Amino acid sequence: MTLPAKFAERVLRDLGDSEGAALCAALDTEPPVSVRLNPAKCGGPENGGAGREEDADKAAGRSDGVQPAVLADADGRVPWCGDGYYLAARPQFTFDSDFHAGAYYVQEAASQFVGHLLQGVEVAGRRILDLCAAPGGKTTLYASLAGSDGLVVANEIDRRRAQVLADNVRKWGTGNVAVTTCEARQLGGFEAWFDVVAVDAPCSGEGMFRKDRDARGEWSEGNVKLCAARQDELLREAWRALKPGGVLIYSTCTFNRDEDEGALERMLGWAEDEAAQAGEVAVDASWGIVCGRVGAFRTFRFYPHRARGEGFFAAVVRKAFDAGGRCRTPKARRTVFASVDRAAAAELRRWVNSPERMCFATVADTCYGYYVAQAEAVKALAEALPVIYSGVAMGQLFKGRLRPDPALAFFCGLNRDAVPAAELDEEQTLRFLRRQEIGAGPFAEGINLVCARGRALGFAKRIGNRVNNMYPNSLRIIKQ
Repeated sequence: MTLPAKFAERVLRDLGDSEGAALCAALDTEPPVSVRLNPAKCGGPENGGAGREEDADKAAGRSDGVQPAVLADADGRVPWCGDGYYLAARPQFTFDSDFHAGAYYVQEAASQFVGHLLQGVEVAGRRILDLCAAPGGKTTLYASLAGSDGLVVANEIDRRRAQVLADNVRKWGTGNVAVTTCEARQLGGFEAWFDVVAVDAPCSGEGMFRKDRDARGEWSEGNVKLCAARQDELLREAWRALKPGGVLIYSTCTFNRDEDEGALERMLGWAEDEAAQAGEVAVDASWGIVCGRVGAFRTFRFYPHRARGEGFFAAVVRKAFDAGGRCRTPKARRTVFASVDRAAAAELRRWVNSPERMCFATVADTCYGYYVAQAEAVKALAEALPVIYSGVAMGQLFKGRLRPDPALAFFCGLNRDAVPAAELDEEQTLRFLRRQEIGAGPFAEGINLVCARGRALGFAKRIGNRVNNMYPNSLRIIKQ
């Protein structure tokens, strides 16, 4: 499908004939393929961005030397992300056990730049709000940055997309994310609550014209205006939720000024002196990023004919320390968490590596684990907002023993000595991921942690010569 005529006209007008033609031509080329490794599962840095070569080289594999299989076809590093790699060709991720184990996330390279924007910002142990989070690429990046003492609140208003987000959060396994599905104004009610607020705003998607050809047919000038109005609303609520001294990141995957610089200008019209410059962001000229300023905002544009990535716009600003506003937690509307007794806690503690740093609760009939540092914050969120997933789902207790939830296998803090581990070969792994029957040979009697290439994928239970495959039906591979 050809580019929308009105879009092409605007690009040529805004960028000039030569630059505009180069952009339009680039949108008809093949997009690069890139992944971002999970530092907690691949032995690498917690996404420190560019400039950490020694640590980042360790991200090529686990501490035991097992590389994610996709890196055999690596085609260079994503220069602004310490855990990012380009691939020479797009593999069939569906059949890669490392993908299903959460060892990496298939994330467009330009969008990985948001982690680089937080260089020099103290985010470990802090609260981060990802206001428009699905499907989870940026959420999982922020989760790695925040660490186990931090908290990422990942919001997605669309329930179907929120479930995809929750699945990706489970697989990433950091245990420090709460997934909410609510209006932005409800999160804005948590005033001055967050140290970082990220708004990856719904947009007209012009930057995806190369990667997603359907986006061309969905584009219209009217949709650009609708998106711009929605972005203005999101920025107001994001600013309410941000602490004085906190950092706001705004991003889109579009090129047009109304949704990018225009959104910032409209915001500065009401934020006025509350908006202050964030710290310097180092950008190497070889990266091809177009840097700029809009008032206190630092801006960064990715054009696919200049930078190795899709169309992307990002901006960063700090909320002035004297902006005023007191931290406010909305009143509880419901009771969600129930405490566990001493015997249940002892059983749950057996399944985690650092039990002294965790606390446990039940939600309905499922036990959850939370890092102590942010447990009260998660409780406050769950009592006021629709939280569909948080912490780590550990499972259900039967006669004092835990029947583990599939999410527990992905948890980076899992005590892998809690149950026997069954290492599967490639054929057995695919049968497990398809939720098919598996031979009993690799399994011990009872519950087993199912692994492939040393990475946990889920649980199975052997009863005599029969094996019950406990992989979630919602995640099973259907493709043949």
